[in-house]
Amino acid sequence: MTTVITEDGIQLWTSVSGRGAPLLLCHGGPGLWDMFGDMAALVAGSARVVRWDQRGCGRSERCEGPWTTTRFVADLDAVRHHHGPGRIALLGHSWGAQLALAYTLAHPERVRALIYVAGTGIGPAKDWFEPFRKNLLGRIGEDPERLARWRELTDRPERTEVEERERAELRWSAEFPDRARAPEHARRMADPWFGINDECRARLDEELSATWRDPAIEAACRRLDVPVLIIDGAHDIRPRSAVDSLEKALPRVRRVVLPEAGHLPWVEDPDGFRAAVSGFLTSAVSGAVSDSRKSD
Repeated sequence: MTTVITEDGIQLWTSVSGRGAPLLLCHGGPGLWDMFGDMAALVAGSARVVRWDQRGCGRSERCEGPWTTTRFVADLDAVRHHHGPGRIALLGHSWGAQLALAYTLAHPERVRALIYVAGTGIGPAKDWFEPFRKNLLGRIGEDPERLARWRELTDRPERTEVEERERAELRWSAEFPDRARAPEHARRMADPWFGINDECRARLDEELSATWRDPAIEAACRRLDVPVLIIDGAHDIRPRSAVDSLEKALPRVRRVVLPEAGHLPWVEDPDGFRAAVSGFLTSAVSGAVSDSRKSD
């Protein structure tokens, strides 16, 4: 474990494993922490994996923000500089995919490759949020008792830490199409438990909803001269069509859809995920990445 200090004095938890060219991981949320232990082990043979907890979250220093994409891009650059400091490959998951894309658009000269996992594209949130909400309730509602308990906990104005974790596990279990193993996967996500930073989550979600549909973002994507791999799980409860606009805008892109996976594809199809990431990183290092828009 290594602490990285940002220019405004906030301490960020980071961890490095593996060997090879650096691959920096951006976890999901907002307001969560790095849960990439399994993923790091999968790709450690082909990359030096750098993990970190975003400001105010997980093992990083608790603080009052600011909770903006611009601030988080600067934090990400501090981690890159500390562990780099040259060009890196970036992998972001969910909200972390949006953050990694924002960083790449801001600093394309510092990124040799981008892996965009289970993000929600560059269109307006209305294009995907209502179907996502319906799918979420449908997955949890397969067990009426679990749905009733989740709603009970969600409606409480105050919750204990134990109840917060229980609520999170019920919610996260909806991310896995293998319903028999979903509770187990959700428990592993919550262990260790650091508590969700709700203010961070709310502020960044609000910002993304207001700004991510900006036509300037699409124009910047069209100019981006960085190879990009998009990885989706076919059974993600967020409609994968939300990512189509991003795929169409990128000039150097490959998209892989793992047919048996959900929102955390490395958990349910580790072999397919490792093959996609390792092959892409090898191609990116050699400069052999080509534009391929077919789903695998």
